[in-house]
Amino acid sequence: MKAHGLARLGRDAEVRYTPNGKTVASLSLAFDVRGKGGDKETTWVDASMWGERAESLAPYLLKGTMHMFDLSDVRIETWESDRGSGSKIVANVVDVTLGPKRGDDEGQQTRQQAPQTRQAPPQRQQAPQGRTQAPQRPQAPRGGSGFDDMDDDIPF
Repeated sequence: MKAHGLARLGRDAEVRYTPNGKTVASLSLAFDVRGKGGDKETTWVDASMWGERAESLAPYLLKGTMHMFDLSDVRIETWESDRGSGSKIVANVVDVTLGPKRGDDEGQQTRQQAPQTRQAPPQRQQAPQGRTQAPQRPQAPRGGSGFDDMDDDIPF
């Protein structure tokens, strides 16, 4: 069975290596779902991500962050022990779409942009007969791609 949804990580991704050298990251995913009565419930999924993707994405898969996950091989595993029996949902992660970093406010970008300096608009110069004259446009440097000297009056 396959599944797709937005989940919050319950702990940081735990990367380990199998004896044959394969990389695997263990994830604890919390999906918020609506129950039959309309109440919000949390469904936990123990997920695994394999290969280079697991190693490269692990630094971004931190406790509390939300990401979109594509899961495959979704199944329920049951067990019995001396203390009783239990079950859990287990899946493999096929793809991840990273959400905002932890600390970002509702997904807003936190990149700092360089302050833009505004230049004053060019002053109109007085023509000799008292008429105003439009400011001169600076000449584009020569030797470029050839587009700078194209006519600006193209109708499209």
